[in-house]
Formats: sequence, structure tokens, C-alpha cells
Amino acid sequence: MRKDVRILLVGEPKVGKTSLIMSLVSEEFPEEVPLRAEEITIPADVTPEKVPTHIVDYSEAEQTEEQLHNEISKANVICIVYAVNSKNSIDKVTSRWIPLINDRTDKDSRMPLILVGNKSDLVEHSSMEAILPIMNQYTEIETCVECSAKNLKNISELFYYAQKAVLHPTGPLYCPEEKEMKPACIKALTRIFKISDQDNDGILNDAELNFFQRTCFNTPLAPQALEDVKNVVRKNMSDGVADNGLTLKGFLFLHTLFIQRGRHETTWTVLRRFGYDDDLELTHEYLFPILKIAPDCTTELNHHAYLFLQSIFDKHDLDRDCALSPDELKDLFKVFPYMPWGPDVNNTVCTNDKGWVTYQGYICQWTLTTYLDVQRCLEYLGYLGYSILREQESQAAAVTVTRDKKLDLQKKQTQRNVFQCNLIGMKNCGKTGILQGFLGRNLMKQKQIKEEHKSLYAINTTYVYGQEKYLLLHEVLSDSEFITASDTVCDVVCLVYDVSNPKSFDYCTRIFKQHFIDSKTPCIIVAAKSDLHEAKQDHSISPIEFCNKHKMPPPQSYTCNSVGTPSKDFFVKVTTIAMYPHARLRCLCTCNRCSFCICQNFLNSDLLQSVKTKFFTAVLNRHTAQADLKTSTFWLRASLGATVFAVLGFAVYKALLKQR
Repeated sequence: MRKDVRILLVGEPKVGKTSLIMSLVSEEFPEEVPLRAEEITIPADVTPEKVPTHIVDYSEAEQTEEQLHNEISKANVICIVYAVNSKNSIDKVTSRWIPLINDRTDKDSRMPLILVGNKSDLVEHSSMEAILPIMNQYTEIETCVECSAKNLKNISELFYYAQKAVLHPTGPLYCPEEKEMKPACIKALTRIFKISDQDNDGILNDAELNFFQRTCFNTPLAPQALEDVKNVVRKNMSDGVADNGLTLKGFLFLHTLFIQRGRHETTWTVLRRFGYDDDLELTHEYLFPILKIAPDCTTELNHHAYLFLQSIFDKHDLDRDCALSPDELKDLFKVFPYMPWGPDVNNTVCTNDKGWVTYQGYICQWTLTTYLDVQRCLEYLGYLGYSILREQESQAAAVTVTRDKKLDLQKKQTQRNVFQCNLIGMKNCGKTGILQGFLGRNLMKQKQIKEEHKSLYAINTTYVYGQEKYLLLHEVLSDSEFITASDTVCDVVCLVYDVSNPKSFDYCTRIFKQHFIDSKTPCIIVAAKSDLHEAKQDHSISPIEFCNKHKMPPPQSYTCNSVGTPSKDFFVKVTTIAMYPHARLRCLCTCNRCSFCICQNFLNSDLLQSVKTKFFTAVLNRHTAQADLKTSTFWLRASLGATVFAVLGFAVYKALLKQR
């Protein structure tokens, strides 16, 4: 909506332009009228639409044609004033003023006009018979108001209609010649209908209509009022109401009716609540709300955002197979001006056997978008109507900005849920195989992927110590030793080499020495294609010796050439390294012999879990069975037992580490 309104009054001399302005301001007819009134500004708090309004007078006696043209270019709405008792001034509306204004305004932008018939106190008849043909001929004329500056008749209404013509213009909404809404308006209202149809059944039931009414007008409709609205639609069209709910056709008919009856401010209120501007485009402020992100911080969706996205998924998963078919996905994105997901998404996230995006893949793709391009995520959530359906100020409320990574390192803990791993290596060393293997696709399935549909990203969930985390893999494309600074920004780096290519490992060592040897980013050497014959690498020392020299975990073997789904153990280890870079974990194996594996097995053993369960069960049973639980003796025993248990566990852990 505009921040102010500028109204220009033009017309033949002596028709009462200046008198109208002075009568409005003083609320009485002036005894002496100057040739021209000075520009007047009406404050926002005294106007019906709460917008400052500037009223400008034109005097042919005091101003030049050039000044008139300048005022026309600055005006938002022009009132052409004529005297109802002067046929000449009425004729001049079409012979002079409308052509003059149209010549001085942009052809693509329509200047709203108000015809003002002044001096109605001097005649007993109306001028509307002469004015109606003019209004039918020129669609830019919003309305005609007959008034009297002397009797103060319709003075306030005149300027209200002028203000309304600017703030709630008819032009973008309705075509008077065709007597129907314009395509842009239909498109915007269709999106609003689909967002409001929360169960996706093609009708707005009473609950959805009430939510819509409360969202746009801050008040629900009474049951009888709802029935009255539906009855109006029933009387005018057969398919406007179905199953006692409002269909899309009925919804569009209602707004057509509002506009035809001069209540287009109702339609504009709805459009602006859903983010549209005067050109029926979603505003930049609506799609891209302010979100401050400090350096070294990342962005993630919060719990409320995931619940919203789940509801959107459930709304469009019509066959309840926990996956979105191409048609279901297309239906989901009908509220977008374009299709945001291309074929590469199916190779970025998990899909079912038919190649359809599963619920897990759907959530992962949203997580990836939020992490890599949060502004794009805000835009997408805006199209889906997040702020409206969740009753939030903006979709920025859906995003959590994590704390600085350096602070995580200092505190040796993180609250982040998304971690990025960059895969760097020579061409054809197996990086793509690792990406697709993470999504559960073996080599046979990977061969079915079209080259133009391949993705440089893959995202999936892993579980580290019982916590669900998102691991984002990014394949870095580089045929030389030069990689960009952005390629080194991540939580963990996997330097991938092909065990069957003797030159492959040397490339990894050069990349490591140039970019990561002094970096705090943890690195992992990955021996890809481990199912092939291992060739001796053309490097001064072996991969294992290189890892020992630089205090890195031993090389991790990986292959996606398996009969079934490739193992995810490797990705759990990568996520663990990303979560705990300060720990400098040297062991990422599953040998079940080293101290790390022994401690892990001990912590996860059935015996330890059984003791833990029995301890808490005993405490709970005692809590419910005895009446004297509040005595200090019981709590002293419980505290002592817990302390002994913790000390013994820590002692065993330290003893195992000393063996190493």
C-alpha cells in the first residue's frame, strides 16, 4: 500500500475547485475564495485509510501549462471538477481534460479519475444522465460524485473516493469492458484459495472460511453470516458451493461481486494480507524478510517449520504412500510462480523404488535449501503462506541461526543439526559414487542416472550416539590443484582417492598441504572403489603413513559396488568427526579391538543398559511404593549409588584408554 496519496483538482475556471478544498478544511463555505488554494496535507490519523493525503489545487489564472503538466505527472489521482449547471464545463471533461491527462501519463500505468459535479445546490436535477455515457466510454473513471461546496454535501465522500481510488484501485483487478476479473487477479486469488484450503479437498469448509476471515479481517464470521454468503453464491452459480463448502469458482465469484458493487477494498485487503502489491506481485518485504546472520553461523529450520512442512506434505500426499508422485509434487508447487525443484533433486535426496521423493527426502531437501541458500528458503516458505498459516510475523520465524562455529570449538560442544562435508579428489575417483551411496543407491542404480540429472549434493540423516543429524555431502569439481576459498568452508573434508589409480592419492596430498595442513577443519582420507585391486600409489609414503604423520584417522575404505544398499557406517563416522572436531578422533574403524571400539561397545552393551534400566526402575518403584520418599535418607542413598556408578564407569573408561 502507498505511504501517501496526492490528489489533484482540475477543471474549468469558476466551477468551484478551490471552494471544495476550503470547505473540506474549514467545514464551512468560505466567504472569500482565493484564485488558488495552497497545497494542503491531511494527517494520517484523520483519514479513513490512515494514510497522509496531499490535496493540490490548479488555477488556470495563476499557473502555466507546464506547471499543470508537472502536477499531473506527480498526482496519484485526479479529480475533474465540473459545474452541474454548466453544460460547457461538462463538455470540457471529454474535449479537454481527459485527453490532456491521458497524453501526460504513461500508457501502461492507468491514472484513476474522479468526476466531481459541484454546485448541486443550484439545480434540482442530476447530471448523471449526461455523465454515465462518459463513464462507460472511459474505463479510467473510477466514479462520479455530485456535491456542493456551499452546503458541504458529499465533500468528505469526494476525497474519500479519491483516496480509495489510489489505495484500492479497480484497474489491476477488473476489466469493465469484459465485466470480469483480470487474469493476474484470478491467479493471485487462486493461490490464496489453495493456501486456505488446508485439507486440499478443493473446497473451503466452515473452519477454513473462518480462519481465512480471521486472518484477513481479524474477526470470524457468525454461522448465519457464513450461510448467507454461501446462499448468495448458490443463487448465482450451480457449482459455487459443494459439500456445504465454497469452491474455487464460488470464491472467485464472491470477489467479482465485491468489485462490481464498489467494495474492491475487501479484495485488496485479502490480497495485501497475502503479500501482494498494487501490481499483484508478491512484495520483496513479504518474500524476503530481514534475517540477520553473523559470519561463521549457519541456518537451520526449527521445530515449528518442520511441523509446517510435514502438514504441507500430508496435504498433498493423497495416496498416503509417504512419497510425492510427479503429479502430487506439481500440485504442491502450484502456489509458486515457477517449479522450484528440478530433476536433480531426485538425485540429491532419498527416493522410493519409483524414483519419487519420499517424506525423508522432502524434509532433507528443505534442510539443504535452508543451509545453502536461506533467502531462497524464505522465498519458498512465503509462497506456501508460512507466516499466514502459522500466524507469525514473517517466515523468518521458521529459521534458527546457529551460534558461531568458533564458539562451538571453544565450548567443545554444538547444538547444530546440519553438517557439511566436502568431497575433494581427482576426476573419476569415486566422489559421485559416495554421494549416491549415501542415498542408498548401489553402483547398478547409479548407472541409471542421466548425466544431465546428476547433482553435486546429497543430503540424508545419520544417527550419532542416538541423535538424528543431517549430513550434507558436496562434490567439489576441480581438474587442477586450485580450489576456491568457498570449497574449503565446511565442517569436515573427505580427500577421496581411487585405490586402483596410482596417481590418485598424490593429488589428495597436494590439496591437503596447500589448503588444510594448517586448517582447523578435520580431514579424512577416503580409499574409494575399495572393491577393486589396490594399486601402489605414486607417492613417497603410503596413505596409512601419511595419515599417521599428520595425525589423521587411518584411510577409510568405501565402495558402492554392493548387491544391496551400501553401508552407512562410513557416513556415521564422518558426521561424528564433524560434530566433534575438537576431539581429534584417531579411530574411525569397527575393528572391535582398539580402545575406542571397546569403549563404544561397553557404553552400548546390553549389560550396561540393563544395569541403567534396573537402577532407574528401582528408584521409580520406590518413589511410588513408599510414603516417606521425601526423607533425606532415601535421597542420600540414591545420590550415593548414582555417584558410585558414574565413578566406576569413568574408571573403566580411563583404564581402557591407558591400555592403548
